[in-house]
Amino acid sequence: MYKVTFKFEDGGAVEAFAAEGENLLEVARKTNVAIDAPCSGNAACGKCKVKLLGGELDSQKTLHITDEEYAQGWRLSCVSHVIADVEIEVPDIASAYKSRMKVADLDSAKEIEIFEKTKADVAETGIDFENDMDVVRVTMDPPSLDDTMPDLERLIWNVRQVCGTEHVKVPFAVMKHMAETLREYHFDVQCVIRRRKNKVEVLDLLGPDEDVKMCGLAVDIGTTSVAALLVDMRTGEILSKASTGNGQIRYGADVINRIIEAVKPGGRQKLQDAIIKETLNPLIAQMCAAAKVKASRIYRMCVAGNTTMNHLLVGVFADPIRMEPYIPTFYETLNIHANDLGLHIFPHARVIMAPNIGSYVGGDITAGTFASCIWHKPTMSLFIDLGTNGELVFGNEEFMMSCACSAGPAFEGGDISCGMRATDGAIEACTIDKETMEPTLSIIGDEGQKAVGVCGSGIIDLMSELFRCGIINPKGKFIREGKRIRHDKYGMGSYVIVFKEDAASVKDVEINEVDIDNFMRAKGAIFSAIRVMLNSLDFTVDMIDDVYVAGGIGSGINMENAVNIGMFPDIPIEKYHYIGNSSLSGAYIMLLSNSAEYKVWEMSHNMTYLELSNEPTYMDEFVASCFLPHTDADLFPSLSFK
Repeated sequence: MYKVTFKFEDGGAVEAFAAEGENLLEVARKTNVAIDAPCSGNAACGKCKVKLLGGELDSQKTLHITDEEYAQGWRLSCVSHVIADVEIEVPDIASAYKSRMKVADLDSAKEIEIFEKTKADVAETGIDFENDMDVVRVTMDPPSLDDTMPDLERLIWNVRQVCGTEHVKVPFAVMKHMAETLREYHFDVQCVIRRRKNKVEVLDLLGPDEDVKMCGLAVDIGTTSVAALLVDMRTGEILSKASTGNGQIRYGADVINRIIEAVKPGGRQKLQDAIIKETLNPLIAQMCAAAKVKASRIYRMCVAGNTTMNHLLVGVFADPIRMEPYIPTFYETLNIHANDLGLHIFPHARVIMAPNIGSYVGGDITAGTFASCIWHKPTMSLFIDLGTNGELVFGNEEFMMSCACSAGPAFEGGDISCGMRATDGAIEACTIDKETMEPTLSIIGDEGQKAVGVCGSGIIDLMSELFRCGIINPKGKFIREGKRIRHDKYGMGSYVIVFKEDAASVKDVEINEVDIDNFMRAKGAIFSAIRVMLNSLDFTVDMIDDVYVAGGIGSGINMENAVNIGMFPDIPIEKYHYIGNSSLSGAYIMLLSNSAEYKVWEMSHNMTYLELSNEPTYMDEFVASCFLPHTDADLFPSLSFK
């Protein structure tokens, strides 16, 4: 056995032991050291770079590491094997996916404006904001020698009287501490209850004078990132908002790699632990601390995630999702509680999961579609969710059709050498001077924040600007020269966005032709899916009245740039609306409203699913879309730089 010491830029260190020849990335994984590996260790992405400080590794050189970097000690952890005691530096860029948790400042109206607007839009459809949570005060006669009724029956009898119902349920989680609580407060308690038609479930017992903060948690579990809202269930007030990377990403950037990892011995538990123990529980703790609320006061939770994320969350066998005929274990599930999953909230809190409608169209899309309100509009609307998979819904109040395309993780920074999710240090907007080729950047974070990489909205801008300025051609190849244009020994070109001396990175922030090719496939998947779905219904793009674009890829998408690169149809820009993280918005509304929850279930049953792989024209459409903007220029008549 050899000792492996992982050192970090903040001065911390973790020690592990490895057998001779053991893969370094696997050693990091089992030691819970965060190293980004979007390709799941296939040496394809080059993002798992670490620096050898001491000792020796059996590590082959790859195209992702230059001769200079190799001489400095840089190695890809996925192709490195331990053959001696070693010291390894894990740079921030190698764990960029696990960037520091961000708890939003709710004093800023911008942080909550989108959720309040969604709430108002949904209210206009007639959805009420009543839920089944309540608090009632129950005062009982204490037991005596003349009144020997057991505590459980005494509580149930009195709750019946207060609530006017015959059926009262007290879960075991409550009964365990019931005797102490009743005696501490002299049989005068507040009961947190859940009402269901003529039934009442007692969720918690609290003191008679305690200020009961009855909370709920809305969570969007994305393949790349996780976002959540802590909410007051009585008022709907957002108490805290936070986001972080999905800890599962070190097992692969896409759902297929995650499923493959989950099938390995112990893999299912590792994936579940990565989302619950490493991601959700720390996120909950941070949010509760920010709001000064006990996590045990979270009595209800709503989760919106894609079909695979839902399966990995609850720890069920997910392999059939990726195998023909692509059958998941469940679309809908009703009876899951926090203690079933090991979530650090009230143990018997109900976990509501937005329903899936297909193997690759999940609860994030049903929740997002609900938030967009296209199901209530007479006009024809297109809903687009940009994430690791691109999902689309088209229709109106009479019908809706959905489909999913494999866009890959490019919109969230994956498959892009300088890519990252939309957090501090991410370039979220960009313009380039056509003459000098110098960029002007907008970077997420406080004033003076240096760039670490580029998030989805920034990549869209960058692609559009490189094409507009004639720096790249329709195939994505560099055709101009200058100080920011480089070519390696293989002839591959790149554009330096930020030189390393001005960046918060160990190297230049640059985008190369492989990155551009990956992004063109991602944008091509979106546009071709739109075309095929519309054609299947005998619709044309000019029949679209509104387009609602969702996805947490930045503060907003420059729709004109998205059209310029051929990602979206060439229709009037005023028809496009960016609605942010609609999955989280939908989960927020479902959390607060029982009628919204039921409406989402109803909507999921009435949505038609189109399997693009069965459409004979899809591949031809996809290939034609993998150019800037497209092989058919007539599809983009309004472009100013054809």
